[in-house]
Amino acid sequence: MFAIVTTVILYVAGFVFLYGVIRLAVRHAMEDLEVRRVQAQRAEELAAVRDRTMLRENAFLTGS
Repeated sequence: MFAIVTTVILYVAGFVFLYGVIRLAVRHAMEDLEVRRVQAQRAEELAAVRDRTMLRENAFLTGS
């Protein structure tokens, strides 16, 4: 009987531990996604500014 109770307790504790590890991993993944989204948005803005600057400095390329 002691072996069954011990097995059940370890089994449940394992699931609780696994739930915590998965939850922690998902939280870190979501934070990483948010950081990458901000970086991609910033890179897009910088590319647009660079394009406008290049076209302003080299207006002869636009045909205007």
